[in-house]
Amino acid sequence: MNQDWRGLLSRRVLTVVSLSLLLGLISGEYAWSLVAGLGAYLYWNLRQLVRLYLWLKHAGPDELPPESNGLWGEVFDAIYHLQKRNQRARGRLQAVIDRVQESTAALRDAVIMLDAQGNLEWWNRAAETLLGLKATQDGGQPITNLVRHPRFKEYFAQENYGEPLELPSPVGDHIRLQFQLTLYGNGEHLMLVRDVTRVHQLEQMRKDFVANVSHELRTPLTVLTGYLETLLDNVDEVQPRWRRALQQMQQQGTRMQNLLTDLLLLARLEATDYPADNRPVAVAPLLQSIRSDAIALSAERGHRIELQADPALLLKGSEAELRSAFSNLVFNAVKYSPEGGDIRIRCWRDAEGAHLAVQDSGPGIEAKHIPRLTERFYRVDASRAANTGGTGLGLAIVKHVLLRHRARLEISSTPGKGSSFVCHFPPAQIATR
Repeated sequence: MNQDWRGLLSRRVLTVVSLSLLLGLISGEYAWSLVAGLGAYLYWNLRQLVRLYLWLKHAGPDELPPESNGLWGEVFDAIYHLQKRNQRARGRLQAVIDRVQESTAALRDAVIMLDAQGNLEWWNRAAETLLGLKATQDGGQPITNLVRHPRFKEYFAQENYGEPLELPSPVGDHIRLQFQLTLYGNGEHLMLVRDVTRVHQLEQMRKDFVANVSHELRTPLTVLTGYLETLLDNVDEVQPRWRRALQQMQQQGTRMQNLLTDLLLLARLEATDYPADNRPVAVAPLLQSIRSDAIALSAERGHRIELQADPALLLKGSEAELRSAFSNLVFNAVKYSPEGGDIRIRCWRDAEGAHLAVQDSGPGIEAKHIPRLTERFYRVDASRAANTGGTGLGLAIVKHVLLRHRARLEISSTPGKGSSFVCHFPPAQIATR
């Protein structure tokens, strides 16, 4: 194609030069004839260029190009056909965009597009209902100015959107929304917002039911265990052969009391998003106390429990809740590690925050069980769990305590080689002296 264009242009120039020289031969003025011929050719090309400019600037969508011949005619036709192809492509793209907008407008879930800085670019009608967005004034506004909840600001700033976030709607506290952010393109955000009010109400009913039943069972169970303890103290006066039955009843009563205590603790943890007694907690002395309790729990089993903790580390939060979470991890390591096993407790901090790791030399956990370990009453091995006397709520308590302290639990394990439980606290949870 390039050779055709060059050949056509060369022929045009040779024709002009030839005609100019022929005119010079007739007039006897070769130089002026050549100048006049080339000038006329240049003027004609400039005139075609101006026609092209005016057509491109003022032409309507379907206006035909100016009539011309030769090279400029080919240029006009090529540009005209290129415009037509672009118009068809734009039409197809616009049709796709219109269908996408119509489908998203019909969704009951809010779809919101944000730029890399978190400013609003586009949203569907459901976003106006769920979040109260207004098309006339909210375009280009930062999303954090419209959803002002502190937890949403933390969630948006961390850029780790693996888990959704549930918050009350800015429109009204009676509406519960689930926020899910996804990164795409050059740092832009796609935010999906779903109304989960009904699910939240059902979950709240379940929590209230468990809390109320646990509270109501606590009093009669205390009475039963109290009488059992009295009977055991005087079992010889009643019937010596009842000793075994009374002891088993007392053991099961104690187990039920522990279960109710854990259920009530979980209900209390779920009641609020952040501990009320929030103050700096010295981690090293806390872990030293837990280590002493773990040594007492190990007793004759002879576990080697090693502790390495940053003596200057302070965490913001509730000391009682942190003690409950950390002791659950350490006591689990003692229960599931074989006699003489090694248990290592480490606590350190770095640029990513503070970390607590509990490693044991127990039997390990298969990978298929790890995602469900923090569920309530989930058992990897029901018979083994029954032997340890656990309630099945320990890791659920750990999970909720960490959520209240903006932290997360990472579990890794290899069957036959032990397990590792690591609590990761963000830098914002580290307190200064």
